[in-house]
Amino acid sequence: MAREFAKAFYNSKKWKMCRKAYIEHRKAIDGGMCETCHEVSGYIVHHKEELTPENINNPDITLSFQNLKFDCHVCHQKENSKDGPSDLVQYEFSSDGEIIVLPPQLKK
Repeated sequence: MAREFAKAFYNSKKWKMCRKAYIEHRKAIDGGMCETCHEVSGYIVHHKEELTPENINNPDITLSFQNLKFDCHVCHQKENSKDGPSDLVQYEFSSDGEIIVLPPQLKK
């Protein structure tokens, strides 16, 4: 969820147009795969340099393709939780089709 200072930006027409254009750009390059794991489709456009109250009005940070990544949900969650534990649950399937819940230390 966007922090309070960034809500107006994320609801702006400029951001929505930029995000859409970036997704189309990534689809033209590799079909829209996650830029981090390259294993699944991208899900969210992520700012490499985190938005702050100091840079929220700088289009070189907020709207530049050089500062954007198209990540899958798992990679985005990992990026956002790099400084702490993630509450994202990850599952795999056994060869019999049974669901396996991965303990945090075994997550990919």
